[in-house]
Amino acid sequence: MANFKNEFSNDELTVSFNPSLCTQCGKCARELSDVFSYNVIPWINLENGDKKAIIKQVKRCPSGALSYRLNIKMKAS
Repeated sequence: MANFKNEFSNDELTVSFNPSLCTQCGKCARELSDVFSYNVIPWINLENGDKKAIIKQVKRCPSGALSYRLNIKMKAS
Protein backbone atom coordinates (compact mmCIF):
# COMPACT_ATOMS: atom_id res chain seq x y z
CA MET A 1 0.00 0.00 0.00
CA ALA A 2 1.35 3.45 -0.90
CA ASN A 3 2.02 5.85 1.94
CA PHE A 4 0.66 9.20 0.74
CA LYS A 5 1.90 12.47 2.20
CA ASN A 6 -1.24 12.91 4.29
CA GLU A 7 -1.52 9.36 5.63
CA PHE A 8 0.15 8.18 8.81
CA SER A 9 0.16 4.49 9.72
CA ASN A 10 1.20 1.98 12.33
CA ASP A 11 0.39 -1.74 12.51
CA GLU A 12 -3.18 -1.16 13.71
CA LEU A 13 -4.35 2.15 12.28
CA THR A 14 -4.02 4.65 9.43
CA VAL A 15 -4.93 8.28 10.04
CA SER A 16 -5.55 10.53 7.03
CA PHE A 17 -5.37 14.31 7.02
CA ASN A 18 -7.16 16.47 4.46
CA PRO A 19 -5.60 19.95 4.72
CA SER A 20 -8.28 21.52 2.52
CA LEU A 21 -10.87 20.77 5.24
CA CYS A 22 -8.75 21.73 8.25
CA THR A 23 -9.77 24.92 10.08
CA GLN A 24 -6.54 24.97 12.16
CA CYS A 25 -8.47 25.14 15.44
CA GLY A 26 -5.78 23.01 17.10
CA LYS A 27 -8.17 20.72 19.00
CA CYS A 28 -6.18 17.61 18.07
CA ALA A 29 -2.83 19.05 19.22
CA ARG A 30 -4.25 20.49 22.45
CA GLU A 31 -6.13 17.37 23.48
CA LEU A 32 -3.71 14.63 22.33
CA SER A 33 -0.37 16.39 21.99
CA ASP A 34 1.68 13.19 22.23
CA VAL A 35 0.23 12.13 18.85
CA PHE A 36 -0.66 15.42 17.11
CA SER A 37 1.96 18.18 17.17
CA TYR A 38 2.46 21.20 14.93
CA ASN A 39 6.09 21.54 16.09
CA VAL A 40 7.38 18.10 15.04
CA ILE A 41 7.62 16.38 11.67
CA PRO A 42 5.86 14.13 11.01
CA TRP A 43 3.14 16.03 12.85
CA ILE A 44 1.07 12.88 13.43
CA ASN A 45 2.99 10.17 15.30
CA LEU A 46 0.75 7.18 15.95
CA GLU A 47 3.44 5.41 17.97
CA ASN A 48 2.93 7.94 20.79
CA GLY A 49 -0.67 6.98 21.60
CA ASP A 50 -2.97 4.02 21.92
CA LYS A 51 -5.45 3.09 19.21
CA LYS A 52 -8.60 3.90 21.20
CA ALA A 53 -7.37 7.35 22.25
CA ILE A 54 -6.33 8.22 18.70
CA ILE A 55 -9.67 7.11 17.23
CA LYS A 56 -11.55 9.09 19.89
CA GLN A 57 -9.55 12.21 19.05
CA VAL A 58 -9.97 11.80 15.29
CA LYS A 59 -13.75 11.58 15.80
CA ARG A 60 -13.61 14.87 17.73
CA CYS A 61 -12.08 16.78 14.80
CA PRO A 62 -14.63 19.57 14.20
CA SER A 63 -13.78 20.10 10.52
CA GLY A 64 -13.62 16.45 9.47
CA ALA A 65 -10.04 16.92 8.23
CA LEU A 66 -8.95 13.83 10.14
CA SER A 67 -10.22 10.34 9.38
CA TYR A 68 -9.04 6.84 10.21
CA ARG A 69 -9.22 3.25 9.12
CA LEU A 70 -8.22 0.07 10.88
CA ASN A 71 -5.43 -1.90 9.24
CA ILE A 72 -6.43 -5.50 8.69
CA LYS A 73 -3.72 -8.08 9.12
CA MET A 74 -3.94 -10.88 6.60
CA LYS A 75 -2.93 -14.36 7.73
CA ALA A 76 -0.54 -16.23 5.51
CA SER A 77 -1.98 -19.48 4.18
